[in-house]
Amino acid sequence: MWLGAGNLLQQVDISDIPVLSSTIRVMQSACDLGVILDSQLSLSTHIAALCWSGFYQLRQIRPVIRSLTPDCARSIVQAFIACRLDWCNSLLYGVPENLLRKVQSVQNATARLLTSARRCDHITPLLRQLYWLPVQRQVEFKIACLVHQSLASLALTYLIIDIHLVSEYGRRPLCSSTDRTLNSSTNPQQIW
Repeated sequence: MWLGAGNLLQQVDISDIPVLSSTIRVMQSACDLGVILDSQLSLSTHIAALCWSGFYQLRQIRPVIRSLTPDCARSIVQAFIACRLDWCNSLLYGVPENLLRKVQSVQNATARLLTSARRCDHITPLLRQLYWLPVQRQVEFKIACLVHQSLASLALTYLIIDIHLVSEYGRRPLCSSTDRTLNSSTNPQQIW
């Protein structure tokens, strides 16, 4: 699988690539852990599939939702829709806003279904009533939790190894040594 910017991918000639199979299949995307990765890593294909499956599940749940208790309805929505929106959503950090709006529309439709609200009702009070964060805030919260767990040595080992405070690696104390600023470099010695 080739990954890169669109203009660079157009320069790659498929005839230059040795293929071990007798048939040549050009692969436009790959699925890994339920996340669809396209060749430019834009996640637009993943978001389109996520929205399609979310709205499909909403159409399946809508006819029976009125006959369920509120707790049962919330459990079903959590099992079929909210868990899909939550799965690997930290990958959505930095995704363009128009793509995040599509995922947000699924969450909004789900909240309206659970609360029996009309389409013209404002969504923020409904999300607060359900104790749900908007999608962009969920992504930021998940990343913040992962960083906090890594700094407290409560996360997986490969995450703990990659997160370092800048103040941990200085040769002398800096004015910012009391700040909890993270070093983005994988090798802390590279910054000095």
